[in-house]
Amino acid sequence: QVRLVESGGGLVQPGGSLRLSCVASGTFFRMNGMSWYRQYTGKEREFVGGIGRGGNIDYARSVKGRFTISGDKDKNMVHLQMNNLKAEDTAVYYCHADVEEVYNYEAVHWGQGTRVTVTS
Repeated sequence: QVRLVESGGGLVQPGGSLRLSCVASGTFFRMNGMSWYRQYTGKEREFVGGIGRGGNIDYARSVKGRFTISGDKDKNMVHLQMNNLKAEDTAVYYCHADVEEVYNYEAVHWGQGTRVTVTS
């Protein structure tokens, strides 16, 4: 069974930085992509950024230039470096993974979420 565990959330002042990390554990054939989503209270989850198996990276427009995604394929980890944080970045951040559990069978997995609060 695949499990995603996030870490690194917390409380930070506007303009500050946080680094989120997510590690995937379990037995599977291949990790096809890992990404971050966030969810505001009462809203749908929204895409923040992600990295594909080939290393291609994409960001939501709202975080481009402030957030940086990096991945460690060998360790099945993804990191989200968040700089110049704003109050509107306050949300619960979820790790998301497209996991090829066995050859040619892909499933989506989510972490439990980590809260980021940006406040003065």
